[in-house]
Parts: sequence; C-alpha cells; structure tokens
Amino acid sequence: MSPAQGEDLTAFMNAPDYQNVPVMLRTLKGEAQPRPPVWFMRQAGRYLPEYRELRSRASDFIAFCLDPEMAAEATLQPMRRFPFDAAIVFADILLIPRALGQAVWFEVGEGPKLGPLPELERLQGEVEASTGRLSAVGETLSRVRAVLEPERALIGFAGAPWTVATYMIEGGSSDRSGARTYAYQHPEALDGLIEVLVEATARYLVMQARAGAQVLKLFESWAENLPEDLFDRLVTRPHAAIVARLREAGVTAPVIGFPRGAGALVEGYAAAAGVDAVALDVSAPAGLGQRLQQRLPIQGALDPLLLRAGGAGLDRRVEQLLEQWGHGPYVFNLGHGILPDTPIAHVEQVLGRVTGWRAG
Repeated sequence: MSPAQGEDLTAFMNAPDYQNVPVMLRTLKGEAQPRPPVWFMRQAGRYLPEYRELRSRASDFIAFCLDPEMAAEATLQPMRRFPFDAAIVFADILLIPRALGQAVWFEVGEGPKLGPLPELERLQGEVEASTGRLSAVGETLSRVRAVLEPERALIGFAGAPWTVATYMIEGGSSDRSGARTYAYQHPEALDGLIEVLVEATARYLVMQARAGAQVLKLFESWAENLPEDLFDRLVTRPHAAIVARLREAGVTAPVIGFPRGAGALVEGYAAAAGVDAVALDVSAPAGLGQRLQQRLPIQGALDPLLLRAGGAGLDRRVEQLLEQWGHGPYVFNLGHGILPDTPIAHVEQVLGRVTGWRAG
C-alpha cells in the first residue's frame, strides 16, 4: 500500500460514521478484517428455485433484466437466503450494446445473440441516449438499496469494453478468435468501438452510482490469450479511462476490476488501471495475491466447479484461501460465476466456513 493510500485509509477509519460503513466498503478501502466479506458472482441465478420461478414469469431474459420490480426481487433473493455481505444488481453485460442500437437477444440453450455491428458513426450518435435507455437498471438499484440492510453493500456493474466488443463483433459467444483477428486487421475501427464503449460504460456506471450502487465492478470476462501490448490497449487503458471519467463525474465508489484470465499481466493491470481492487480468477497463485495486497485489495478465487463438487476438498480450499489472503484486505468470492446446477448446501457450506473464520 502506498503512503497516499495509507493516509486515505487512516482518514476513512477516523470518520465519525465509520462504524456504520459496510464491511465490504471497509475492505475495499484497504482495511483487513477479522474475517473477509463474502459475496458470489452470479449469486442471483438459476441455482435458486425461487429465481427459476421468478424467471418463468418474464417473456424473455432482456425483459426480465429491464423490469425493475423483477430484477430487484432477483437481486434480493440470495440476500434473504444467505449471509452475503453484498448484493449485486441483477442485469446483464449486453444491455449496453442493445442501448447503443445493436440487436441483442437470448436463444434458449445457446446464450446471447447479436445482430450485425452498426456503423461506428451510428454508435457514436447513440452514446448520449444509451444511458436513458438503461434507466431501469438505476431504478432496480434504488429499489434494492431502499430495502437492503445498511450493513450490506450494493454493487453495480458493467461489462468492460473489450469483452462487450467481442460479442458485438462476433455476434455471440465464441472462442473470441474472430474478435482478436479483427483487432489486428482493423485496429482503427476497433479503437473507435472501444472509445464508444468506454464513454457509454462510464455514463452507465455514473448513473448506477447515483442510483445507490456503493461499489462498481468491471467484468472483463475475456481478458485471456491477449499478448501484452494488446492487453494494455484493450483492457488496461480502457479501464483506466472509465475510472478517470467516474472520478471526474464525482463518483467516489470503489471500482473492482476483473480481468479474467490475465495471468501474470494482472500485476501491471493493478498498477495502471486505476481500479481500487482486483478480482482474481481460479488460476491465481497465493504469491500473486499476496503481492497484489501490498498495493490494493483483492477478491476471488474459489473455483465454481469445486463449489459444485462440494465435499472435503471444498472445505480445504476455502481454508487455504482464507489463510493465504484473509490476513490482508480480501473479499471472498469465486473465480467466476456460480454454475446453475450448484447445490444450495454447498453454498451454505462455504458461507459457514467464511463467516466463522477469524484472522489469527
């Protein structure tokens, strides 16, 4: 932790209302906790029977995401069932391309589909209006914050520009090779698309913060297999630009960056992206996380497959993660989202261990 960060943490801890600050926010300010706060990516989702029942009432997935009453209910469902320290708003990373005018829909059993990529000039012309088209997400956040206990934090999020661009270019899920090839063959066009997404994402996150989000997260789900120069151009610099725009707009909420699959490049990312914390994927070694904790808080990196498998191996890995990172600023989480067929008992198993653990 730098001297400036240390001074900021000291001032934060000395504030009159410090005892009322959620443990999640204390951790993201750099304060180690007696036990780390815990939440799970995709904690609202298909592994919950109440979610499946709620989802059955919506005409399609996008309509579900953009219905504030239903989305707020989905956000709150895991908070009623489990002792998570933070809720994350129920939405989807592909709402931004839809708000920019690209067709987006979800095929049952196949996932997201996107229509042809609009011309850059058209996308540029839609940036200002895009935030208004996403106002339902802001209303969802406001509804959740109004009823969520004050000690539990509320997280807003967006897909990061490169990840969203890969879907926009390829028209859906893939191995991202087409998008990477496009990055080499059409560098100026891709840079223009990234700039549009930086601006649209920053505006979207500002709106979320003003609607009640206390933490913001950038999901760079497809950061793997990028060489260092492309990673800097498509991941680190766009993230830094978004954070800068948030701060210029007066947003002080901490930002978690999640460059999944970044490997060794995550250290350079942590130093240059401007984020307040870094989420780690399942491959992150203990030493990497400990080095990062000298600079900023970390989050992750339990394997969702192990959560699904359960058993003694799950207990051992939870204890290992707590011991290797729990003595510093650490948010316990998965290295990616909960899988739909994960037994609820396994989630309870992990939460029991995390909430009962204390740093020695």
